[in-house]
Amino acid sequence: MNENFEIVIGLEVHAELNTESKIFCSCKNEFGAEPNTRCCPVCAGMPGTLPVLNQQVVESAIKMGHALHCEINNVTKSDRKNYFYPDLPKAYQISQFDVPLCGKGYLDILVNGEVRRIGVTRIHIEEDAGKLIHDDQSGGTLADYNRCGVPLIEIVSEPDLRSADEAKAYMESIAEILLYLGISEAKMEQGNMRADVNVSVRPRGQAEYGTRAEMKNVNSFSAVHRAVLYEANRQIEILSKGGTVEQETRRWDDVKGKSTLMRTKEDAQDYRYFPDPDLLTFVIPAEKVEELKVAVPELPLAKTQRYMQEFGLSEYDATLLAGQKQRATFFDAAAAYNLCEPKAIANWLLGDILKVLNDNKQELEDTALTPKNLAEMIELIEKGTVSGTAGKKVLDTILEKDIAPAEVVKQKGLAQISDTSALTAVVDTVLAKNPKAVEDYKGGKTNVLAFIIGQCMKESRGQGNPAILKEMVEKALQKL
Repeated sequence: MNENFEIVIGLEVHAELNTESKIFCSCKNEFGAEPNTRCCPVCAGMPGTLPVLNQQVVESAIKMGHALHCEINNVTKSDRKNYFYPDLPKAYQISQFDVPLCGKGYLDILVNGEVRRIGVTRIHIEEDAGKLIHDDQSGGTLADYNRCGVPLIEIVSEPDLRSADEAKAYMESIAEILLYLGISEAKMEQGNMRADVNVSVRPRGQAEYGTRAEMKNVNSFSAVHRAVLYEANRQIEILSKGGTVEQETRRWDDVKGKSTLMRTKEDAQDYRYFPDPDLLTFVIPAEKVEELKVAVPELPLAKTQRYMQEFGLSEYDATLLAGQKQRATFFDAAAAYNLCEPKAIANWLLGDILKVLNDNKQELEDTALTPKNLAEMIELIEKGTVSGTAGKKVLDTILEKDIAPAEVVKQKGLAQISDTSALTAVVDTVLAKNPKAVEDYKGGKTNVLAFIIGQCMKESRGQGNPAILKEMVEKALQKL
């Protein structure tokens, strides 16, 4: 990037809500069905049909509004946004214009160890449009209207983002919050969540914003990052050559890593917004707004900061734990037993357990592991009842069945041996089998000690106490 310019970014994030039915009709809200099998006269825009607002859509949007510290408008309405496109059978979209459900708010994001506050302009509810499928075989375009009427919330940020890293972190934070609230699947690969990325550049120190370009429907976190960098560089190159950046809408092609012009950018008046005559103004009681606020759980950034302060976790580990609700809930439950160090719980969850889950393409809920069993297993290791190596064998078992770790240790004979008299034969056998290692140690190659201790652990079938073995090996070598 050219250091003489500053990037200014605003994001419009569209998130599909996971309600059972669509926003204005009873059609099933379901991804992946056969084309045009999840639509009816209402969502297909047939004349004479009347929409009915889905209450759960309103409640989900208010929850998101609370999570982003927004002002909630108790009295609001629906508006028609008029434009002509083949995927919009009514030739208008039911959305919200001047009185959105959620007004001004903010989202704090963590970027490179620093908390940045990003303003939120509004959150409003609206219906999704259909999907156009470009058929290369026939050379034509097909329309699938299953997605028409799928409920959306649109989260509009202030132009407060200043880098591609911040834009990506903002998107990731939005996705995590949607999942924590349980109101969206937030799967960008399925189109559950996508972003319109607005980018402009200006000379450093200039207060006035530059002319922005908007890239539509960017559908992955990494694509947002790449799109911001590409567009910023494109505009800087134009300005550096004395040209003028035009306000326009562009299509981002992530495969080619570039954007292309779609059309000159519209302004609000181009959409001829007006109140939808088929939908009444709706009122949300103050008690309901408060009830939904109470239902918002502790969110990822707050959890991350608490894990760092309360348990001494690194920012990296705390972020990994807090970023996935199920993992964070499991960690909190295991730590609440107060049987072992919370840091050890984090290490096992993000280390051995995560590796098993990734290898088997599983989630925690797909295993038999419970927070109590994990805490008890780590407690056995910390007390010296079993070694870390034996602990992994215990883990293999408690991942497959709900059984007390102490019982696994008993059944498999995994208890750690700390009795020096029992370990003397182990040390003597290993030293006798490895004369070269002994000579190397005596010759000053002290790093061979780790090898000898490892052989002792192997000889004791992982049951020898490593600390005691180390002390015994060192004493035995000094006598030779």
